[in-house]
Amino acid sequence: MDESFLDVVYVLVGFIFLMSGGEGLVQGAVRISGKLQVPPLLVGFTVVAVGTSLPELAVALQAVGQGAEDIAVGSVLGSNVANVMLVLGSAALLGACSEPDKGIGRDSIAVILATLFLLVFVMNGEIPLLGGIAMVACLVGYYWYAYMDARKTGERIDLVDSWLPDKVTLAVPSCIIGGALIWQGAILLVEGATGIATRYNIPEDVIGLSIVALGTSLPELAVTLVAGLRGQGGVAIGNVLGSNVMNILGILGTAAIYAPGAGLMIASEFAQRDIWVVLATSGFISWMLLTDREISKNIGMGMIFSYLAYMSYLLYVGVL
Repeated sequence: MDESFLDVVYVLVGFIFLMSGGEGLVQGAVRISGKLQVPPLLVGFTVVAVGTSLPELAVALQAVGQGAEDIAVGSVLGSNVANVMLVLGSAALLGACSEPDKGIGRDSIAVILATLFLLVFVMNGEIPLLGGIAMVACLVGYYWYAYMDARKTGERIDLVDSWLPDKVTLAVPSCIIGGALIWQGAILLVEGATGIATRYNIPEDVIGLSIVALGTSLPELAVTLVAGLRGQGGVAIGNVLGSNVMNILGILGTAAIYAPGAGLMIASEFAQRDIWVVLATSGFISWMLLTDREISKNIGMGMIFSYLAYMSYLLYVGVL
């Protein structure tokens, strides 16, 4: 079998495993959260966001383990752009952003602070070991704060619908099997993406920002579209905000701890171009939410077209 074709097969099968595993894990986690009576926004910001970010975590750790750190960093930066411009833009087209739940301002500020935190490390060219530990500690601390704040403000409790039967005996295995599929999918995706980058002389940072990032963002897109169709705007927006915070603090922080040596190295290309795209897109959506501006269907369409333009530019740069 032609090796280039095999690389494509690895990428496609990796995507399927990541999506299937992410769906199974998220549905199981949502059922468990329902039993615990967790508010919908908090479900979006923690359970759903962490679950749908596990593909990015698995890919990042696998990439770091293979010495492909540009894919690890690129997949996180590209995923954050995709989450805001593609995923939230799609939710806006469905009208899921018209009535955000309580806590959106809190979560918007968290996204801005996390992005600025990352900016410092990107401009420095690395996330040192202590920096990774600090990022993970900040994530845990913020999740605790968000939970306490949700209880204090009395955010409405509403169970999230799921196709999984409402039984813990099914929810737990669904989480376990989903996690296993995610990890195997990450192995296949990184191996295939690395092969494509090597074979066609495409920079690994471009592969990470485009193909890998889009693939690992598919669970977020699926969860957000379903939440939007069901009118669960709190879950839709909370999922995007929570995933972006998790991607920066949790995934890159863990990758820096896991990386051999002193920490996670960051290529200069990210400082020259992509971190500013992340900052601009996250800043834009946070500003919209903090100022109570409506994310209309027209704005959502513009966000999607902007994302497609960014992807076209990356692929153009990669081919040249």
